[in-house]
Amino acid sequence: MTRVVLSIGSNLGDRLARLQSVVDGLGAAVRAVSPVYETAAWGGVEQGPFLNAVVIADDPALDARAWLRRGQELERAADRVREVHWGPRTLDVDIVTCHDGSAEVTSDDEELTLPHPLAHQRAFVLAPWLAVDPSATLTVAGETTPVAALLDAIDADERAGVRQVDLALAL
Repeated sequence: MTRVVLSIGSNLGDRLARLQSVVDGLGAAVRAVSPVYETAAWGGVEQGPFLNAVVIADDPALDARAWLRRGQELERAADRVREVHWGPRTLDVDIVTCHDGSAEVTSDDEELTLPHPLAHQRAFVLAPWLAVDPSATLTVAGETTPVAALLDAIDADERAGVRQVDLALAL
């Protein structure tokens, strides 16, 4: 069985509906959903704020590449267009980490890098993940580190820019 942590975000159109489409699209595979956060765009491209959340899911029929394809299908269903790197988007579905049973799945190729190589630098990933799984860990440069410690290491201004909002995703 594979268990994934997915970071989802949207800053175009009905942002909450776009996030909900992921939860709905994954159906019975969803095990937990974080609160929803609003964050300033990351990556230096001028654009509106994102809604972000983390979804934890598992499915015995999916390996890491199948999770990647599933995330891309959900993005296509939300009319995702990849025009500008880190630009505005209807939906972004990133695999942060994947486990097959107790073993962490690693991958380092141009199609899929696991664990996500920048997740440890992104408060908009770590804060929702920590909210839904306080004991979460992430492997960075071969070392497994508590997500709480990774979040604490991020600049205070960036952490402050990740604000929980009064919106929720339905399971």
